[in-house]
Amino acid sequence: MVVAPTPQDYHRILSPTLKINTDATLSLPVGILACQRDPLLRVLETTVVSVILSQQTSSTPAKKAKKAVLAPTLPAGPILEVILHDTVIFPEGGGQPSDTGVLRSKDGSTWTVAQCKRHGGHAVHYVVVPSNVTSDAAIEQFASGTAVTASLDQADWDRRWDHMSLHTSQHLLSALLETRLNLPTLSWSLTAYPSPCYVEIPRGMEPEEVQSIQDEANRLVYEGHNVHVEVQELDQDQDHSKVITLESGRAVGKGLPSDYTGGVKRVVVIEGVDSNPCCGTHMPSLKNLQLFIFPHTDALSRSNTTSARLYFVAGPRLITHLTSSHNLLTATSTTLSCGAPLVPERVAQLSDERRRADKRVQDTESELAQLVAQGIFTDFSASPENQVFKKHIHRTDDASNTLGFLSAIGLAFDNLAKESVRDYLLVLSSSPSASSQTNSNVVVVLGSIGDLVKSTGEALKAELGAKGGGKPPRWSGKTIGVWKESMNSKMESILTAL
Repeated sequence: MVVAPTPQDYHRILSPTLKINTDATLSLPVGILACQRDPLLRVLETTVVSVILSQQTSSTPAKKAKKAVLAPTLPAGPILEVILHDTVIFPEGGGQPSDTGVLRSKDGSTWTVAQCKRHGGHAVHYVVVPSNVTSDAAIEQFASGTAVTASLDQADWDRRWDHMSLHTSQHLLSALLETRLNLPTLSWSLTAYPSPCYVEIPRGMEPEEVQSIQDEANRLVYEGHNVHVEVQELDQDQDHSKVITLESGRAVGKGLPSDYTGGVKRVVVIEGVDSNPCCGTHMPSLKNLQLFIFPHTDALSRSNTTSARLYFVAGPRLITHLTSSHNLLTATSTTLSCGAPLVPERVAQLSDERRRADKRVQDTESELAQLVAQGIFTDFSASPENQVFKKHIHRTDDASNTLGFLSAIGLAFDNLAKESVRDYLLVLSSSPSASSQTNSNVVVVLGSIGDLVKSTGEALKAELGAKGGGKPPRWSGKTIGVWKESMNSKMESILTAL
């Protein structure tokens, strides 16, 4: 992909005293880094300002924040924390994840930058030390004052392009939601590729509202509105951690992080549309974003508020989404033996047939449970009247709800036996037809004497390793593994001993 250079007027310094420092012994602050001044720049000759060695004791997973932002991981082992005079590798911020990149040292060696983070006002590059390089040798390669090349290889650039496309799209989407529908963005998430991103808003949206915002956004995209950045020095007497409110009453962006020491205020401007404080990298134009908003919102209920998430994709992620959706639709239509336009109708037909089939299965199981219970009641009626009737029945059953079926048998038997004054103890068990050590075998105990039911459950735990419980006159549990014939014998022994 051939990309035109960033326009010369993309980065605009408004403060007359703010300059891009050329002293290579000092690091430029986050806010006026090369990646922020020229987001399409991929290679930069720069100088090391400082380096320290840190040790990762174990592989650090991506940080789990309340917003599912993708963060690269640091491998176990020695890591160099390198501060450069300037960099094209973006440190995470503004909801945008860190870039990954490459540093080339003075001897031509290539070093992987696994993360880049802002510490105070500095961009710190987390450089992986290869296993065949000693820590001392690595530090020597990045001694203060050493010239290095910072760059984004193809994978790093694809990641940055994806992030820029989505970040600029989010600014456009949030601006339209607030100015057209008075829906401020409460938060947003740049999710892991290729998942859709989302903005969180105070309420759900009707499909017509979503469509109107999408139409307006893509009209602005087609018009190709330019994007530029305005920077100025911070007024140290003001509290910049507070959210800015315009004369119209609209709150824009977020306040600066309390630990930011870079001294620069940066605003991203979508010309004719929006002006918003942000430290992220952004496309120089809305051209080719092709924003797509999913025509629904997901409600989020919290203790005292209800908000919603509106999902969107843009740029390369939109192409991936369309390709994936097309492939899924094609595969589904092939499975259903129909054309793609007929898939919804065919799925609705199959769903209706499935509901009717499930109802027939339920009716059949109910009838079968009545028949099994009638057989048990016949044995019950023929047994000696001066003894507790005890019986175990085991079934091989691959039904999805064997506990429900066994319970139905027990309930049907109880209805038949409730007119009798005789006591009974009934144990029903079921196991799958396949022999597997991971089988889940179900056991249900029912009886007219609560203590007897409880004792049976305790005996099943002790003799068969069953796990379960319940409140008399019912106990249910399960065993794991193959149900062997010897277990039926143990069951009979348990009933005999009670």
